[in-house]
Amino acid sequence: MRYAPPSRLPGWIISSAITIVCILPRAAQSGAVVNTTPLTRPVINIVRVDHAPKLEDFLEMQPGPNAPAMAKVQNFIEKDPKDGAPAQERTDAYLGYDSRYLYAVFVCFDSNPGRIRGHMARRESIGPDHDEVQLYLDTFNDKRRAYGFMINPRGIQYDYIWTDNNGDDGSWDTVWDSWGKVTPQGYVAMMAIPFKSLRFPASGEQTWGIILQRVVPHDNDNSFYPRVSSSIQGRLNQEGTLKGLTNISPGRNIQLNPYGIAGAFRGLDQRDPNRPAFLANHLGCDAGRDGKMILHDSLVLDFTVNPDFRQLESDQPQNTVNQRFEVFFPEKRPFFQEGANFFNTPINLYFTRRIADPQYGIRLTGKLGEKWGLGLLAIDDQGLGRVVPDDDPLRRKRAYFTVGRVTRELWKQSHIGLFYGDREFSAVTPDKTICDDNAITTTEQISCVTRSNRVGGADFDFKFGDHYRINGQAVTSTTDEADGTHLAGPSFDVYSNYSNRHWLLESHYVDTSPGFVTLTGFFRRPDFRQERHFDRYYWRPEGKIVTDYGPQFFHVSSWDHSGLNLDNDFEPGFFMDLKANTHIEYWHGITNEQLRPVDFSTLTRTTNFGKGYNGFFISNGYFKLVQLNGSINFAKAINFDPPTNAVPFLADEVNANWTVTVHPWSPLAIDNSYILERLTRRSAPAQAIINAHIIRSKWNYQYNPRLGFRAIFQYNSLLRNPLFTDLDQGKSFNADFLVTYLVHPGTAFYVGYNSNLENLDPLGISRHNGLLRTNRSYINDGRVIFAKISYLFRF
Repeated sequence: MRYAPPSRLPGWIISSAITIVCILPRAAQSGAVVNTTPLTRPVINIVRVDHAPKLEDFLEMQPGPNAPAMAKVQNFIEKDPKDGAPAQERTDAYLGYDSRYLYAVFVCFDSNPGRIRGHMARRESIGPDHDEVQLYLDTFNDKRRAYGFMINPRGIQYDYIWTDNNGDDGSWDTVWDSWGKVTPQGYVAMMAIPFKSLRFPASGEQTWGIILQRVVPHDNDNSFYPRVSSSIQGRLNQEGTLKGLTNISPGRNIQLNPYGIAGAFRGLDQRDPNRPAFLANHLGCDAGRDGKMILHDSLVLDFTVNPDFRQLESDQPQNTVNQRFEVFFPEKRPFFQEGANFFNTPINLYFTRRIADPQYGIRLTGKLGEKWGLGLLAIDDQGLGRVVPDDDPLRRKRAYFTVGRVTRELWKQSHIGLFYGDREFSAVTPDKTICDDNAITTTEQISCVTRSNRVGGADFDFKFGDHYRINGQAVTSTTDEADGTHLAGPSFDVYSNYSNRHWLLESHYVDTSPGFVTLTGFFRRPDFRQERHFDRYYWRPEGKIVTDYGPQFFHVSSWDHSGLNLDNDFEPGFFMDLKANTHIEYWHGITNEQLRPVDFSTLTRTTNFGKGYNGFFISNGYFKLVQLNGSINFAKAINFDPPTNAVPFLADEVNANWTVTVHPWSPLAIDNSYILERLTRRSAPAQAIINAHIIRSKWNYQYNPRLGFRAIFQYNSLLRNPLFTDLDQGKSFNADFLVTYLVHPGTAFYVGYNSNLENLDPLGISRHNGLLRTNRSYINDGRVIFAKISYLFRF
């Protein structure tokens, strides 16, 4: 079946036009299109203190006789569950500063102190399941980007960069101090933030934007000062003004962060699957260095030499079985996470997990003047040269990445930008390397044989009034492969969002040509056009049980550039939020998908598969000791991995993803995850096709804010019926242990151990006959032990 391609009149145009028609007349009637908020933004005049405050000065829930005079902030207002109501629990905040630090003290009263959630936890692991207070500092007062500082009642830290279109970016880390203590009437939490850890204009008198926030999980209370209303899109456009900061400076702020590491390993060399062998190093040492320089108080120059990230925990598991396209795993390495918001665009062209093993890298990010933003990255990648055998022509070769982005700020929270990405590699033709044969994804296959891939284009993000945002991007790419193949083509992306107290309306249109490729970014398929919509309506009774509920609707349609409809999905659903910190969703989908001979060579013609599904999601954080979230889906789905020479066919599917977090006592947090993917035959007799399970348990014991112990246990199992799938049966068990002593970001000591068991046949490995699977026995195919120390020097 063929349909008119969406480029003739895509639904996102209709949806966006309707939204604009509905919004702009109302804005015009009010006399202002850009700012329709009736709320007055308060001004806080901060006080310069004659001596530093201490937590002990406020433990009586008011300033003691030794406390310095500070500006007092009170009367926090709820955003949730009842927008505009006084906060359910009283909060008094005190602000002050001296020549080196900005101080914030939160005195948090609680009518039920026994329900306060103040777990001892590792840094940056706190979230909505903790009581917490937050401070947003928009140091350039442009309502575009703010530094965020969060602490729980124990003083455990989380820092981030906040932008209204992306939320909090926790990759940003800096040095600051915090304290907290629970009292009979609530708790007191205090921050001391060095000006050296912030960037701000070089002027004698500063004017900053500011927001203060408190989260009370047991009351489901999310309150702010000044008021942040859910009827207005964004937070920074509702911030208050902080005045009174004079004669402060961030200083030179030059940072050097060297590290040293010693360890031993034994692992399975799988660079050539036909000749596997064990490798071992009984003792090895290594070193590297990260550095940072602040230029003109607003530009940050970062560099890295031989970075090491082995102290990071493994990726949060995802289902990768019976997936037709690559699964997205977020970046976790600090060097790539920090400053990533300067490179973010509507099309994901900055996906740094494509850079597997860098040796040298440099990055420049920040602001040029008041209106211009800049991001530049140049880095190498030794990854492809290290995953091939010694006799492969790609051995020890490396790729070189260059990424640049410039933005120009326009009116309120709007900007335009330019992006350029380049990846260069001395590739060889596919018949000369094993690299593309071992690749797991199509993008990895292309990476092995591509000499040059360049992507460039323009993007925009426009905010109209308090409710409507539209962003988009147009880029083009050129790709030259080692065998002389040349690919080129554009890609387009437009997204619109309208939200107020009762409505959420989203529309998205993507058009990717057959020749488009990005090796600096993430994309799943070329020759693809798609429009998608998501609409939700909120009824807000704001009662003692139900806070909001309503219907929701999701729709997506995709085409190729010949006009062939690839898939359709219609999904009505229903959601509900309870005051008991619980969110519930139910959905029912009606969908069809067409597979072409170009997708699967065993198909002789384009084949349509009619599918459908029902799903349920629940998230509950009401209880102090247990938090739960998870989903389950029952569907008719395609088996994308049929036996060799067979065609894909329709099967019954059950997939589930559940996580339960338990706090048996304050220092211990146990995260338990279970992921299921099951396919069975639809025709009688019912027979299993695939049963894939992932069971993961992460234990973190935090002795004090600096010393922590972590253990991760993960079991993966893939059971299959060879009559209906060509997947290999696989089982593995991984154990990961880490002891951390973290003084502050950059200064830490780690001791770690990792071991992996897998159902591989040791005889096949010893004879170099290949990687053969067994049904029951396991061998240890990877073991690492290491000790690492790093120290942050700040000048």
